[in-house]
Amino acid sequence: MSFAELKSTRRPKSYVVSSTSHPTISALGEQSVEPSLAHENDGAGFEQAISAKGMYSALPVYVEVRHSEVNGRGVWTKSPIKAGSVIFVTRPYASALSTPNLLSYCSSCFASSSNDSMSRCTKCRIAHYCDSTCQTNDWAIHKFECTSLENWDQAAPSSDIAPPSDAVRCLSRMLWKTRKRGFDTIQAREIANMQSHRLSLKPSAFETHTYLAHSLVQYMGLTSPADMAQYSLLSAADLVDTISRFVTNTFTVTDPTLIPLGAVVSPVVALINHSCDPNAVVVFPRVSTDQKTQEPLMQILTSYIDVTLPTHLRQQSLNETYHFNCLCHLCTTVDTVDLRAALNCPKNCDGLCHLPNDDSENILVRCAKCKSVVKSVGAALDARRVGKEGLEKASGLQMKDPEKSLQLTTNLIPILSSAGFTPSSYPLLGLTRLHQQLVTASFQSPLTQEHLDETIRIATKNATGITALYREGHPVLALALAELGKLLAVDEPSPRATDSPMIYPPSGLPRLKLAYENLLRARKMLLIGFGVANEGGQVGKEVREMLVALEKEIGVFKQGVRNVLQDTPKLKA
Repeated sequence: MSFAELKSTRRPKSYVVSSTSHPTISALGEQSVEPSLAHENDGAGFEQAISAKGMYSALPVYVEVRHSEVNGRGVWTKSPIKAGSVIFVTRPYASALSTPNLLSYCSSCFASSSNDSMSRCTKCRIAHYCDSTCQTNDWAIHKFECTSLENWDQAAPSSDIAPPSDAVRCLSRMLWKTRKRGFDTIQAREIANMQSHRLSLKPSAFETHTYLAHSLVQYMGLTSPADMAQYSLLSAADLVDTISRFVTNTFTVTDPTLIPLGAVVSPVVALINHSCDPNAVVVFPRVSTDQKTQEPLMQILTSYIDVTLPTHLRQQSLNETYHFNCLCHLCTTVDTVDLRAALNCPKNCDGLCHLPNDDSENILVRCAKCKSVVKSVGAALDARRVGKEGLEKASGLQMKDPEKSLQLTTNLIPILSSAGFTPSSYPLLGLTRLHQQLVTASFQSPLTQEHLDETIRIATKNATGITALYREGHPVLALALAELGKLLAVDEPSPRATDSPMIYPPSGLPRLKLAYENLLRARKMLLIGFGVANEGGQVGKEVREMLVALEKEIGVFKQGVRNVLQDTPKLKA
């Protein structure tokens, strides 16, 4: 069980974009900032205590740890922050790649590379590195991991047994590092200061904690109380506290397209509180720091969960894992239609209808604009129920049986669309996103025009749904637009001789112009989501190169048309 799978229903494949293991907090923008919840002197004693201990020195001088009565400890700015700025950069305490990525990513910096070009640890033969520098940098902790991996392999009943999950290996690396550096160091105190919910664990969390405890003890070879004491685990309560801190505060590392790579622990990043409409994101590009300026005493907020879920599912996820109810404006506003649970107006007036979290077919659902009543509420509820079950099943089959997963999404999307669900509604958006991934992965050579056009239509629906939910500059939205632009820019296998404005996607020059518009918008958002100083991350640099190439292609296309027009009178003569 990987870390992403372990928390798939509670935490998103979070907005952590990898290329190195240095978490970076990037500002998104001005709108929808949570109101100040801390009074001027609120938590002054807490802040002095933190300062006295020398903790969280990675935070820049214009950012501070504060305390509010509403949401407890958090991170606040003391001076303005400009959208697209890197707020701060910090080195993670521990990280680990998920098992499928151990062969093709560096275990030190998480950079991608071909297996042939990487150095492999000759002892455990599992960890791979970019070069000798990365291998040397990782050896201080990997030497403990290396022994455990060897012992794990020798104790396995068969030779093809997989290494422990990224969650177990990341947690182990965290404990090895703490023991090596000492339990009285600032970094160890920061780890110990991470929130634990041992005394309020929900029954739904018992299985996760039990799995991690048994796997951790077995992997690290902790066979006696003396072995446990080496890691300051003096009781079962200490072990549960450690696991609770890990589960509550660990992030998922992903590649530049937000595909999960592994797990990472950073007590400084863990200080940041949650909002379903965050004003900052956690990213992992290769960075140079940049601090700029917006509104003093703004709390920095990221998202802990999948914010495309409707309110009741977001609250359920937060309550189960993080033990709090969110009070952001998206969760407390009740007089508007939730775009995550919306139906189109039955009279097509462009208004929306809110479908409540109620399985009763007797509920009254009206259009917020024209007040028309939805007569097929039962059909919408049935579609939502079937779609939710199908999404869970299709997600589980994505890697094991992609053909079956694709079949499910292909069959379910028309059912939800026919029931009136908008592109941003749950579970239609989730199915559309998954469907796009599956269809793109199934591209075969030679690529047909029909397959390409259908993929573009799917990507357009996905981008439309995501645009309704995320603020400008969010990496998820930026990447959705970049993907759509890239698809539109693909050479058409058999372009249409004539084009109609009623046909989507268009062909020829209009198609290239549409690709350029989407990539240009994506580029602007990537600069915000991944930081201006980082040039929008890896994808931002790729999009910039595509824009330059498209400008040339459009110019050639236009010049060809002008040449034809100039030559036409001569031909007639």
